[in-house]
Amino acid sequence: MERPEAGGLNSNNCENVARKEEISEELEASSVDSLVNMPLATIDIRDDSEIIDASPINSKSKENEQIKSEQVKKRKRKLKDYQPNYFLSIPITSKEIIGGIKILQKAIIQQDNRLSKAMSGDGSFHITLLVMQLLNEDEINIGIDALWELKPYIEDILQGRCLTLPFQGIDTFRSQVGFVKLEEGDHINLLLEIAETAKKTFQEKGILAGENRSFKPHLTFMKLSKAPVLRRNGVKKIDPELYEKFINCRFGEEVLHRIDLCSMQKKKRSDGYYHCESSIVIGKKPFGIQDLLNEVLHRERMSLKSKVKQIKELLLKPEIQAKIRRELLEERLINESNQANNVDFIAALI
Repeated sequence: MERPEAGGLNSNNCENVARKEEISEELEASSVDSLVNMPLATIDIRDDSEIIDASPINSKSKENEQIKSEQVKKRKRKLKDYQPNYFLSIPITSKEIIGGIKILQKAIIQQDNRLSKAMSGDGSFHITLLVMQLLNEDEINIGIDALWELKPYIEDILQGRCLTLPFQGIDTFRSQVGFVKLEEGDHINLLLEIAETAKKTFQEKGILAGENRSFKPHLTFMKLSKAPVLRRNGVKKIDPELYEKFINCRFGEEVLHRIDLCSMQKKKRSDGYYHCESSIVIGKKPFGIQDLLNEVLHRERMSLKSKVKQIKELLLKPEIQAKIRRELLEERLINESNQANNVDFIAALI
């Protein structure tokens, strides 16, 4: 593994081999950078060939064949355009975990000051539960609905238990993204079940959500794609020697108490956390007055949006539109009649 200050290449290698390695690393990092420049580690978009139903089509029905071909094309086109821009976040609020990560980041920066630009802010630490694509306000509202529908499912999975998430050890994704690992244990199975339930809940609402690769919960503390200038300065990979003293370090525990629907692209909050569209509180962990107010406001917002939706659907019905037209016409006729009566009355006075 090359150290960053060495420019990512071993000077003892022959020139041809070194050049091949450099090109390979450039291509690999380029593809990774386009994926990791998000609040999650990697996004693996499903390959087109995986969504095609290869079952034989009845040859006697040409029409069915054409319909199926069009459906496949639409699905392929939809998935090809799939670029997640929202995610479900489990915020990390444990002072012990945050403090431990800050010590880790400081130790790495002391060895290579250039990497300060690659560090995640302590206000943004989180676990990504699910990624999705929400393209407009209507889809965001559907996402909020799905989040609130998810709450009772999660509470049913936990059955009154607290979900404690212990963090220990360091690892990377392709030496590009550094993260704190979640310890092995039953808590992972519960988290996986929650993630799968979330994926199903959002997909049933018609939202493009989830990844092709298996869900791997992690807590990112640095990623090279945050600072493209690092590559130009020869920093192409995270050298494991930079964090070897923390390789088995225990960082602490986080109790799941909240899940947020966050934007990857909107401006972050003043505390460094992501822009949050809505949140649900899980379990019985005490929370402040502001959290209570937020929950009440979210419920009121959901109720109002539901009523607006019902009114819109009602107004689209032909019989309702016809009734509205009749009433408007009647009102117009009454107004014209009143105006005529007023003219007659004025004429009589004259």
